Amino acid sequence: MLPKINAALVEKVLVRFIRDEFGKCGCKKGILGLSGGLDSAVTAALAARALGPGNVLGLIMPYGKGFPEDVRDAGNLARRLGIRHKTIDIAAQVDIYFAAHPTRSRVQRGNKMARERMSILYDYSAREDAFILGTSNKTELLIGYGTIHGDMACAINPMGDLYKTQVRELAAHLRLPAAIRRKVPTAGLWPGQTDEGELGLTYEELDDILYGLVEGRRSRREMVEAGHRPAIVARILRMIKNSEFKRKLPPIAKLSPRSVGHDFLYPYDWGK
Repeated sequence: MLPKINAALVEKVLVRFIRDEFGKCGCKKGILGLSGGLDSAVTAALAARALGPGNVLGLIMPYGKGFPEDVRDAGNLARRLGIRHKTIDIAAQVDIYFAAHPTRSRVQRGNKMARERMSILYDYSAREDAFILGTSNKTELLIGYGTIHGDMACAINPMGDLYKTQVRELAAHLRLPAAIRRKVPTAGLWPGQTDEGELGLTYEELDDILYGLVEGRRSRREMVEAGHRPAIVARILRMIKNSEFKRKLPPIAKLSPRSVGHDFLYPYDWGK
C-alpha cells in the first residue's frame, strides 16, 4: 500500500530543490501553466515559497469559454498566493489550424491544445527570462498520461516523484483551497472528460498498483494475488512499457568518446 508522506519534509525538500536548480543556472523567475487543478496549484505554491511570489508567473490558458470554473479557480489561487498571472485564450490559434487541417479525433485536438499551451509558456519564458516549472506527477509520468512536448515539457519538475494521491496530501498540508483539492481531476481537453473516467479506475487503486510494481518490484502475479483485477494490472503494465519513450530524451547514436546524453551530462558541475 502506498505510504503516507511526511508533508512538511516534502515541502522543505521541494522548495530547496526549486531554489537550487534555478540557482545553478542563475535564473530567478519561474513560470507555469495554471489549470485550476491540483498539480499546478501545488507547484505554484511551492514556487512562490522558493522564489518569492513576485518572481512567479502563472499563465491561465483556456480554450474559449470552456471550463469557466477552472479559470476562476486558477485566478483565485494566483491572487491568494500573490503570484502574477495572465489569461490567454488559445481558441483562435487552435481553431485556425484545424480549420485548415480538420480531424474528428478528440485526442488529436487535445494534444494540439496541450502543445499550443506549452508553446505559449516557452514564449513567455523567453519574455520573462524565466524557467518553466513542470506539473506532471509520478502517476502520470509512469503511465504516459500526458502530451510529449505539451504538458510534459519543462525545465524542472518538482512533482515528478509524487504519486497523485501524495500530491493531494501535500495540497492539504499547504492549505490550498478546498475547491481545488476536492475537484475531480481532468486534463480540461473537452467537456465531461475526467482522468479517472478515461483510465477506468480511481487514482487510489492506480497508485496502489504502481507503487507495488515500481517501488515494491512486485510481479503481475503478486499484484493479482494482492487483490487487484488481472485485466487492470495487465493494462497498467502495458501503459508503463508503451510510454517509456515519453520519459527519455530522444536516443542519440553513439559515435564519439563523449556523447550528449551518454557521457556528457552535467556541464554546471564544471564550475565557472
